[in-house]
Amino acid sequence: PGYLLLQFLSYLGACDRLLKQGYEEGQVEEAMEMFQYSEKKVAEFLRLLAQFNDMGFQQNEIKEVLLLCGNQREKALEELVMK
Repeated sequence: PGYLLLQFLSYLGACDRLLKQGYEEGQVEEAMEMFQYSEKKVAEFLRLLAQFNDMGFQQNEIKEVLLLCGNQREKALEELVMK
């Protein structure tokens, strides 16, 4: 039980830090599940998601491409442009 509590507290801390960076709660929670609670991967995913969104790409396409490309910016951008 102690291990689960530590995991949960770590999850809450990561969510809190990401929310303070201005990301939406729903996006943070979804990304945390997608990347198995890796704060580093989630932060990179959300950063790229916002970047590509600002470029005018559709959010559902961005998510799909980032997952397929493992958050590799150049590869993901190439895929989005080709769609």
